[in-house]
Amino acid sequence: MSEDGSVSIPSRGWRLIQTREFGLLWWGQTTSQIGEGVNKVALLWFVYELTGSAMKMTMVGLLQTIPPLLFGPLIGVYLDRLPKKAVMIWVDLLRALLTVLIPTLYAMDRLSIEGLYGLIFLTSVVSTVFGPALVSAVPLLVRPSELMSANALIQGTNNIGMLLGPAISGVMIALIAAENVLFVNSATFLLSALCLMPIRFSIPHGAARDASSSVWEELKVGFRFVFGQQPMVLTLVIISSLYNLGVSAFVFILPVYAKEFLQVGPVQLGWLWSALGVGMLAASTWLAWKKQSDLQGRLRIVVSGMTIGGLAVCSLSLLETPLIAAGIVIIVGGSTAVLNPIVWALLQEVTPDHLIGRVLTTFSVGSMASAMAGMTGFGWVADTAGPAASLVGLGLVLLLAAAVAVSCARRARPITLAQA
Repeated sequence: MSEDGSVSIPSRGWRLIQTREFGLLWWGQTTSQIGEGVNKVALLWFVYELTGSAMKMTMVGLLQTIPPLLFGPLIGVYLDRLPKKAVMIWVDLLRALLTVLIPTLYAMDRLSIEGLYGLIFLTSVVSTVFGPALVSAVPLLVRPSELMSANALIQGTNNIGMLLGPAISGVMIALIAAENVLFVNSATFLLSALCLMPIRFSIPHGAARDASSSVWEELKVGFRFVFGQQPMVLTLVIISSLYNLGVSAFVFILPVYAKEFLQVGPVQLGWLWSALGVGMLAASTWLAWKKQSDLQGRLRIVVSGMTIGGLAVCSLSLLETPLIAAGIVIIVGGSTAVLNPIVWALLQEVTPDHLIGRVLTTFSVGSMASAMAGMTGFGWVADTAGPAASLVGLGLVLLLAAAVAVSCARRARPITLAQA
């Protein structure tokens, strides 16, 4: 029996990839995520070659971060009004067009630095729509008992992109130059759109939207649901914000730790990055295989992951052996990667279909803001007190996330699936 009293159907786990609808979505995302991994390296390399300035290169990260913070909730309103399949297809097509414009204009000698920044910003605005649309579309393709597995498989595409994309990009930059690598990224977006086109999504069961409602009124409805009506959602926002505060900063502290503590060069740093990706991919694979448990069971996984991750990050401050450190980094990657698929599944279960876009974009804004705070704050700590102090602080933040999850698990009640 399931949590709502109905007869449960066994989850297909990783075999979801073999189904027609979800399989097409997964393969499309795998392709585009590898392309994104290729793009991250190629775009930064291209901007640095074009400008010769590290400061101007870091503007790329800033331009990619601002849109989700500024436009996230507003995008959520329109996402709830539109069919998710059409949104994702158009987003992929627009990203393909905007990406291909960069090398095209450069080849025509018509690309200024201001124009480049503008294209990067527009691409980020469009991309802000895709993540929430993807997560909100998953329940339209799988059974409720398969949400955790499906989300883990979707997260796995990002892990695959993280592992393969940068390595492929480095080789391609050497062969065909950074600007031409962007053509490859554009092609992956087109392939993703082609994979989406034949997918048949089920019809959402959400209530019809009141056509007379203004954008502001619909924004308020979403905010009330997150901050007032559904305590579980607000708790998940807090847990995820703490997670992003720590994990996002860890990624940026890792090079400092590698250089100052381990006394290694860029090749060994690359191995540490790969170790993090291996751990994350292993965790995603395990969650995809694991049968979805009840609410308390899933929260216990979050508690265990955040606790192990927090202790592992703290222990790195005591290690100076690269090989042992790489093993610990694998543990960090695996333990922290369990959170997002579980949180996404819980949000999908408790949020009515007609609110899912607003809830997910509001959720993303909190995560993005905390990630920026973590990168800034713990970067400052690493500069002033050293990487060891920063790592201990990061570990304590993850342990705090575990403590909040413990509190949530103790007072949690069985989930009633969201109804319109």
